Amino acid sequence: MAKYVDGFVVPVPKANVEAYRKLAEEMGKVWREYGALEYIECLADDVQPGKVTSFPQAVQLKEDETVVFSYIVYESREHRDRVNEQVMKDPRVANHKPEDTPFDGKRMFWGGFSVLVAL
Repeated sequence: MAKYVDGFVVPVPKANVEAYRKLAEEMGKVWREYGALEYIECLADDVQPGKVTSFPQAVQLKEDETVVFSYIVYESREHRDRVNEQVMKDPRVANHKPEDTPFDGKRMFWGGFSVLVAL
């Protein structure tokens, strides 16, 4: 069975990286409890602005921010839909307020992807 991936790119203020890490650990536990196969959060290490587009440009990165690239792996799109339905009802997620988030969610982008190649 082909896997399915949700991917996210988030601008995070450098001063909030630790708060973001704690939030990501908490949210990752929720996703894993409901069946996500993997939950990965990656902090930018070698991410440069491009001439046309790039991770920094895509999130309108500010001087005091860094980029986080995240992805969650599922068995299939159907599995992802079931997991996300349960996750969104969980009080740890449902009661989380956007104003308590250590990043600007308006500049975050995400999407779901069918796996094309997995070696």
